[in-house]
Amino acid sequence: MSNTQSQQLMVEWHKINWRKLERNVYKLQKRIYQASQRGDVKAFRKLQKTLMKSWSARALSVRRVTQDNQGKKTAGVDGQKSLTPKQRLDLIGSMKLGSKVSPTRRVWIPKPGTEEKRPLGIPTMKDRALQALVKLALEPEWEARFEPNSYGFRPGRSCLDAVEAIFSAIRLKPKFVLDADIAKCVRRDC
Repeated sequence: MSNTQSQQLMVEWHKINWRKLERNVYKLQKRIYQASQRGDVKAFRKLQKTLMKSWSARALSVRRVTQDNQGKKTAGVDGQKSLTPKQRLDLIGSMKLGSKVSPTRRVWIPKPGTEEKRPLGIPTMKDRALQALVKLALEPEWEARFEPNSYGFRPGRSCLDAVEAIFSAIRLKPKFVLDADIAKCVRRDC
């Protein structure tokens, strides 16, 4: 994309054709997925770099963290809660991988059912947008490599999909199911 085309796209945030950007990103992600399935490391790394440099992917990642996500009004250490359309466009232009990451804001939230609290780090909007951008590039590579029966933290898969897989595996012949939480068994004073 030439510089004049990118300037025309940046005229106004509300006039961006999001469907077209999603299509562009999806096509690159599909090529990354296929290259990963083939085992062509050189191809998918090159495609990932192309995706992360594309204006479409940057715009979608900024949109995701500033408009779509549930935590869009949660401020990081910089205090920015929500961005204006002009600030969003500026953020797209200023996103650089390899730049120094800002510290996260530490908030202590209660654990459900106990008195304990756990720490939660809240990054700045810029860091969240960079994370979303990298996720757009890495997700298709790893989706091609994952086991077909893993369901945790995968896009397009839910608890109901896991329950359905378990049901279809045990409906004809009973099986053993083992569940263990070994975190409290490990000694930490060593």
